[in-house]
Amino acid sequence: MKIYIIIHTYNEAENLSNLVKVISKELENYNYKILIVDDNSPDGTGQVAEELKQNYPVDVLHRDNKLGLGSAYLTGFKIALDNGADLIFEMDADFSHDPRDLPKMIKEIKNGNDVVIGSRRVKGGKIVGWNFWRHFCSKGAMFFSRLVLNIKTKDVTAGFRCYKRKVLESIDLDKIKSNGYAFQEEMIYKIEKMNFKIKEIPVIFTDRQKGKSKLNKKDIWEFFVMIFKLRFKI
Repeated sequence: MKIYIIIHTYNEAENLSNLVKVISKELENYNYKILIVDDNSPDGTGQVAEELKQNYPVDVLHRDNKLGLGSAYLTGFKIALDNGADLIFEMDADFSHDPRDLPKMIKEIKNGNDVVIGSRRVKGGKIVGWNFWRHFCSKGAMFFSRLVLNIKTKDVTAGFRCYKRKVLESIDLDKIKSNGYAFQEEMIYKIEKMNFKIKEIPVIFTDRQKGKSKLNKKDIWEFFVMIFKLRFKI
């Protein structure tokens, strides 16, 4: 079983080395590859990624501009599929997603699930480090999107996911145009409509300790626009 971990980076030089080390420890008994997609980070993340190639099974894709999370994952998915990946992960570079959960997610795939989500919104899941306003906005946005789109998945915007190869092969990735939270929303909507088996497992999401959050008003606006595009097939 060949595993690809797709990590999108923009100004993650402070986190990346430690993250790769922990991932490698957790997956030492697996056939895995870490693909880092860097959007020309001005803090030197790309150079850090290149140095990691010397000691770890890391590939690096350097992009010329800040093109966004969604396009980074789509590019990564295609590379993983072209290289024979059986399982494809997406995860953040800032340790908000705990690498120690990777083996648990692989186990759930082996139990017959097609997609496994590290979920903050199921029993046992938790978010550490958010203020009241961010909790309120997140819960409201998820409730609204699940209601309008009739999505069963509870953590619609979760960015810690594992896909079986056949799931990504079944989606026309070239038609996925959204970025940020909207990308996660669009993907899960299409996956549910295809009736793939999705499993949410509880994870502890810890807000980043180093670096700055990439969430902005454009991402929030795109999230709500995508709800209506999907609902009315625009």
